[in-house]
Amino acid sequence: MGCNDDLRRARSALAEAELARRPNDRYLAAHLAALRVVAIVLTHRAPSGSGRTRGRPRNAWQMLAEVAPELAEWAAFFAATEARRDAIRAGATSIVSAREADDLVRDARAFLRLVERAIGFSAVRERPLDVASSYSPVSG
Repeated sequence: MGCNDDLRRARSALAEAELARRPNDRYLAAHLAALRVVAIVLTHRAPSGSGRTRGRPRNAWQMLAEVAPELAEWAAFFAATEARRDAIRAGATSIVSAREADDLVRDARAFLRLVERAIGFSAVRERPLDVASSYSPVSG
């Protein structure tokens, strides 16, 4: 799968998040959109076969921080959302407020835009992503 496919999937998940009525659904779709954005970065930056260590798959957020250290803050931020995502998947119904879901949608959108600009779809694997002056999930 190429970058265009990953980009289309990320945008589709983000659109689903923006249109979802229930906070849980917005939250899950926003988290999926962020994972799709990670796929874009990994397509450009990760060496082939880097997703496995001793036969076990590695966490996408860990891989992101390793292959794009300039995105480590984003990786840590989205990794911290996984517990709620897992709780929602397990059936929790009131674990995420509308505001929290909306915030995650906004953050996933910002993450996608950052990666789109940084990669420019002509990225060279060794070139760092230019994220210095961009939105940060922590500083808002």
